[in-house]
Amino acid sequence: MQDPYFSFIIPVYNRPQEIEELLESMTQLLFDQPYEIVIVEDGSEETSKNIVDQYKGQLSISYYFKGNSGPGDSRNYGMRMAKGDYFLILDSDVILPSDYLLQVQNSLKEGFVDCFGGVDTAHESFSDLQKAIDVVMTSFLTTGGIRGGGEQLGKFQPRSFNLGISKEAFEATGGFGKIHPGEDPDLSMRLWSLGFKTALFSNIKVFHKRRISWKKFWQQVTKFGKCRPILNLWHPSSKKMTYWFPTMFSLGFLLAVILYLANYSLLIYLYGIYLFCLFIIAIAKYKSLKIGLMSIWATLIQFFGYGRGFLISTIQVAWLKKDPEKVFPKLFFN
Repeated sequence: MQDPYFSFIIPVYNRPQEIEELLESMTQLLFDQPYEIVIVEDGSEETSKNIVDQYKGQLSISYYFKGNSGPGDSRNYGMRMAKGDYFLILDSDVILPSDYLLQVQNSLKEGFVDCFGGVDTAHESFSDLQKAIDVVMTSFLTTGGIRGGGEQLGKFQPRSFNLGISKEAFEATGGFGKIHPGEDPDLSMRLWSLGFKTALFSNIKVFHKRRISWKKFWQQVTKFGKCRPILNLWHPSSKKMTYWFPTMFSLGFLLAVILYLANYSLLIYLYGIYLFCLFIIAIAKYKSLKIGLMSIWATLIQFFGYGRGFLISTIQVAWLKKDPEKVFPKLFFN
């Protein structure tokens, strides 16, 4: 097949510094064919226009400003405006390695799919907090496995921090929905229902900066947990017992503490072994005792936040049959 013309689609909201870092990495891309970059400003008060203008002499960039309607709708807007026949969707808080486009092109030549997802990792320049969160967001021992990070999974659900989708697939589905987060797996399942295939291309990576604090991480994973029962409601075939794991982990941990105070220590030791394994994984990856310790705290935040959100949403949406948009209005954009 003929090599596709790639259009990068990048929504941004009040983060011009991120766009500057991303565009700077794009000037280093090793790719000798034309491609374009579409920046969609999602109603920002602090816009990226001046930054974008600085790079127009080096890169083929289109810049659009629109009212705030969320990242999913902004990506759809960008794809409608783009000239390409294959869209590469990125979050604004990523940095690209120089071989990014070469890896995309080669992977699509070897096995074309209408939608693929790549992987994310932390750059060596990132903070210890960002690296600790990277460990728990990508590890097979945590919800990294639930997100579909394993190549053994038959159907991979790409995530929009590093996602490719053909123009044909976009037009057939209408793109992303108005839920956020959760718009990524929703799109994947709608693609499958129309006969399109998705795949994980583990060689296509981005450095995911995740500008985040412990508080923001808690809020983020809680939202992830709340979205999953809504997606299960919309796509009943997607239900899996593994989605209950963070909730059961959290309740079990609380039980383990209570039993430990009652002089029964076996269960707390089992949790200790699990967390120690994550500690070792973090140290092996980043050669840092501090990051290893921080990864334990990040794991607890991830499981308790996701587990709490999942349980609350399950009760409200699945058991009490309430309207998700009325119960959780902050998860939806108009």
